[in-house]
Amino acid sequence: MPEDEEPRVEAGRRPDPPPVRHHMLGDQVKEHLLTRILAGEFAPGERIVETREARDLGISQGPVREALRDLAVLGLVELEPYRGARVRRPSTSEFREAMGVRAELEALAAVAACPRATPADLAGLRGIVEEMVELAAAGELRRYVRRNTDFHRAVVHLSGNRTLVRLWELLEPFGRTYITAAAAPVDTGWVRRSHLRIVEALASGDPPAAAAAMREHSRDTQAQVGRRDAPRESGAAAADSG
Repeated sequence: MPEDEEPRVEAGRRPDPPPVRHHMLGDQVKEHLLTRILAGEFAPGERIVETREARDLGISQGPVREALRDLAVLGLVELEPYRGARVRRPSTSEFREAMGVRAELEALAAVAACPRATPADLAGLRGIVEEMVELAAAGELRRYVRRNTDFHRAVVHLSGNRTLVRLWELLEPFGRTYITAAAAPVDTGWVRRSHLRIVEALASGDPPAAAAAMREHSRDTQAQVGRRDAPRESGAAAADSG
């Protein structure tokens, strides 16, 4: 089959997952499993069978086991002795705790990035913001969330602090799950204003202003997701009381 030709899929049959190289690392498998969880392919409470995933990906069980351990540390799966892994949906309070820690890491990153960000770096960030606005306007919410992650990752890497980068990468899937789980129409005006405020603060070379812009962005994000969660949580409380 030519490389640019799409594989044919029978009607009603789910397409086979793309082949994965045997040297695939645990963090790559983690990203693969996280993407499937975010897409709803694994429902809360559903088992993730280590042997099946390894077979489907064409790799050994080692990287799958490593990925599941990492996702368990994040609270996205539960590892049960002799029963394997199950998908877990963390509570809103857990999400908010993780997002609060991530916000402080990003504030530190913004402070360190201020003297390091070049005009090319800032132009790149502005370009990502415009892509995010276009994706949000088109209703491409999962792609929007991925580009949002790219924006924040770029700021964190601009800090030049490898320890900060490692800690942020540990929390990143948790934050992405939080935003995606409450996916809803996004205010494109807010997307542009809030993210460009961060970019302009970095461009100003004022570290306290950059940290403040990042913290304000995190508070706004949590407030928006909290408003989307409120009807669902109220319904759940009513059901419990009934």
